[in-house]
Amino acid sequence: MDQTKIYDSNEFQSELIAATIKEVADILDERGYNSINQIVGYLMSGDPGYISSHKEARNKITKFERAEILEVLVKKYLNR
Repeated sequence: MDQTKIYDSNEFQSELIAATIKEVADILDERGYNSINQIVGYLMSGDPGYISSHKEARNKITKFERAEILEVLVKKYLNR
């Protein structure tokens, strides 16, 4: 491998956000919550109380701006 790999920091950030959303959803499901409703509630209201503090889920998701999370979700949904 003689070639240098160039990474796009935006792509890396998007993948990190996507992985975090999945992890938080799994944690919410584990606690018996409807993870979709809870994440949507958080994204719509900005109230971190929608996300359980179990296994640091709240801290994990609030590291990112809600607009960034929404952008990743829309891009993933539209495959762009």
